Amino acid sequence: MCLAIPARVAELLPGDAARVELGGVLKEISLALVDEVAVGDYVIVHVGYALSKLDQEEAEATLALFAQAGLTPSLEDA
Repeated sequence: MCLAIPARVAELLPGDAARVELGGVLKEISLALVDEVAVGDYVIVHVGYALSKLDQEEAEATLALFAQAGLTPSLEDA
């Protein structure tokens, strides 16, 4: 099973790269598949690529469900 997860863009890097944050963990990803991403935006990340942008409300609701299922840290811990 594959899992794509919402992550907040913490930093834009040269080229089509960005650093995203989830639960205090920073990861470098590619933004090559998504246009007009800014710091603070949420993106759906799968295998190191942002697949699409996601509004903050939907991202936080999804992350809360993942936390309830024990799959990610809760937003309060981030």
